[in-house]
Amino acid sequence: MVASVGVISLGVSLPSMFCLPRIGFTKRRPFVMAALSDDPVQEWILTEGKATQITGIRPVGGGCINLASCYETDAGSFFVKTNGSIGPSMFEAEAIGLDAMYETRTIRVPKPYKVGPLRNSGSFIIMEFIEFGASRSNQAELGRKLAEMHKAGKSEKGFGFPVNNTVGSTPQINTWCSDWIQFYGEQRLGYQLKLAQDQCGDSTIYQRGQRLIKNMAPLFENIVIEPCLLHGDLWSGNITSDKNGEPVILDPACYYGHNEAEFGMSWCAGFGGSFYNSYFEVMPKQPGFEKRRDLYLLYHYLNHYNLFGSGYRSSAISIIDDYLRMLNV
Repeated sequence: MVASVGVISLGVSLPSMFCLPRIGFTKRRPFVMAALSDDPVQEWILTEGKATQITGIRPVGGGCINLASCYETDAGSFFVKTNGSIGPSMFEAEAIGLDAMYETRTIRVPKPYKVGPLRNSGSFIIMEFIEFGASRSNQAELGRKLAEMHKAGKSEKGFGFPVNNTVGSTPQINTWCSDWIQFYGEQRLGYQLKLAQDQCGDSTIYQRGQRLIKNMAPLFENIVIEPCLLHGDLWSGNITSDKNGEPVILDPACYYGHNEAEFGMSWCAGFGGSFYNSYFEVMPKQPGFEKRRDLYLLYHYLNHYNLFGSGYRSSAISIIDDYLRMLNV
């Protein structure tokens, strides 16, 4: 999601109907022992985080939704995000996504440690602090590692995710579904089209988009679609590298979906030939990949239209109209 740029700003997830064990976090000050009961972030760092002293707190880029800080301690550094107005569900969903990616043991992501409520209002998340390197990432290695995550992260429940989350600040519904075309049509394109109609009064894009959804099945003929763990919002602001040059991905909007949907933000991710070549060595390209590519861009163009306005409408409606002509409907 282009608007949520951050140095180590992890993804935003919306309140979910599923409540998992809470992982906690709040803003701390260098002098900690006197105020533990007032600051759950410091409290966790000085107990479960195994630190005895917080030696410094410095702000880092956290995007436009949350505040982000690095807590430096005698037990290492911790990355902390806080939001003063949203409850823990948002960060819980983010932590679940990060943990799912982390458990594949493929591409590097920050390990989540704790999520919880702030004392008065709002919430926090504490996670591993990753020191970034000078370059964004090695494209070939990024493609290979991402494909390995898609190959390792499978779901027996179908397409969806245990919790709803957000893409940027837009709710992303992840109710389990056994059919990918139905899932993508209803919970991805359909949801965004309804937002465009309700928020922007755009009945034209809604009606044309619904025609596309009802007629897009031929684009998926002769392929087998397995649910793969997706980052879900993979653009350049969410891709970096650690100090050893290994790719790191941040700010997820995770769900299990068709692996090709991961490239939906490629229009601002900068994926090059070496990325795709390495990716397809691990996850072979399926027939019709090029015909489906813009269908996955459409979800994110619609989301940007709903979030940031009419500047993205022309790209979205152009994709819809091109598919209606291609499908002759």
